[in-house]
Amino acid sequence: MSETPVEEMSFEQAMAELEKVVGMLERGDVALEDSIALYDRGAKLRARCEKKLKEAEEKVAQITLDAEGNPTGTKAVEGL
Repeated sequence: MSETPVEEMSFEQAMAELEKVVGMLERGDVALEDSIALYDRGAKLRARCEKKLKEAEEKVAQITLDAEGNPTGTKAVEGL
């Protein structure tokens, strides 16, 4: 697994590692203690993916359109 802290990962990095974690857990060839650690890491990765996805959705929702439906700019989203 990556040594990168979950909170520093991009959406793509977190999703790729989450897929690896799920695969390892599904195969069941990991010791119990390692499985617990993997499950914990997977939960953190899932939360990171959800956060990054929500941020992206909020940015998309802030795109302003003109009368013809063409993007004209974006509104600032607080906290991003």
